Amino acid sequence: MDAGDAGLLYEIHPTELGRRLRAARLAKGWTQTDLAGDLVSVGYISRLESGQRRPNSTVLAGLAARLDIPVDQLLRGESAREHDETKLAIDFAELALESGDFLEAEARSRAARDQAVDRAFHDLVPRASFLVARALEVQGSIDDAILELEPLVDDREGGILRVKAAIALSRCLRESGDLTKAIDIAEVVLREVADTPLDGADEAVQLAVTLAAAYYERGDTGQAVRTCRKAIDKAERIASPQARAAAYWNASMLEAERGAVRDAIALAERALALLSDGQDGRNLARLRMELASMQLRLDPPEVMAATDHLDQADQELRQSSAGAIDLARVDLTRARAQLLNGDVGGAGALAATVYAAASERAPIMAADAKSVEGQAWAAAGAIDKAAQCYREAVLVLTGVGSDRNAAQLWFELAGLLESVDELDAARDAYRSAAASTGLRDRSLVVRTARV
Repeated sequence: MDAGDAGLLYEIHPTELGRRLRAARLAKGWTQTDLAGDLVSVGYISRLESGQRRPNSTVLAGLAARLDIPVDQLLRGESAREHDETKLAIDFAELALESGDFLEAEARSRAARDQAVDRAFHDLVPRASFLVARALEVQGSIDDAILELEPLVDDREGGILRVKAAIALSRCLRESGDLTKAIDIAEVVLREVADTPLDGADEAVQLAVTLAAAYYERGDTGQAVRTCRKAIDKAERIASPQARAAAYWNASMLEAERGAVRDAIALAERALALLSDGQDGRNLARLRMELASMQLRLDPPEVMAATDHLDQADQELRQSSAGAIDLARVDLTRARAQLLNGDVGGAGALAATVYAAASERAPIMAADAKSVEGQAWAAAGAIDKAAQCYREAVLVLTGVGSDRNAAQLWFELAGLLESVDELDAARDAYRSAAASTGLRDRSLVVRTARV
């Protein structure tokens, strides 16, 4: 503290100083106990905030350091107004994001972050950075979003924002195809927040189900199911509608993949009912998409009901913070519905459009789109074109390490080739499916050993 600030400390009225101290504490979301730490007693903080005591320069500097704000903010008040202005700028950036104006959200959050850095409001920088990352993600700039999120997750003092950043980072890594890192990030943060107050937050449940989704994409179905069940138990204990919805949602997806589609639909409908009471339009729409996908897998498929859900999802996404990838996902599900409804040409064209939109941003979805295009060509009798689509899809999946999904596509291609008596090619595809799951022909090794 310089001489001017030291002099001002004894000129400012203790009540005014106490008011600013209290405002700074509340802005950080702290209790008086949090602020006191091991520096002073809680009672002393209470007397300071009520104007009954005046701190000495050492205590004031220590409190400002704990609050991560300049001493000037407590003494002069001008910095406090600037702090409020910067916080308001971040609030507007978040509003733009939730309203679906992603370019404006990115510009506003970047400007607010620069302002926070220039004014040394270090407590506001992480939130602004998180909004920058979210704006990039919904625009499909996944790699740039990852770069913004990684420092937030590395900050072990980041509190609930760190957990939110871990959710987004794991999700982005999964979308980019880096499944191992997506799992590692979620596992580390969950382990570190265990047995802390953060473990009872909605975000902890959401991170757990995000981890389950990454396990499943990698092929660790058993681990995914166990993780999801633990998340459901935790969500029920904390009695949070948002957490319960997230847990039911992911459990429904796993049940669907295991073949229990009607059970999956029941879980998804429970999640949908819980989310419908909130304001999270993006996640509500994404859940409708998943429910529509399940309805298309029933025997017989409920195409009309699925289409209704897709129409609602499309509308909700356009009114929320969703981006191009979310909208492409709706179109991919719609292409499947068109294929089941006999619109082969429309399904193939829509799937090709989705592939073009997702090929660089979301490789796993791009591979799904290419497989739907292949199914459309097969339905039209163009087996060679269908096989080529499947091979391109497998190439994408293999490139990002999604061996389980690659095996599934090889298996589907083998069945397609077998149905048109391309038996040699079908046998090769079956072998490729087995190889993708880790199976290898050991007969040559055995024969060699006997020589």
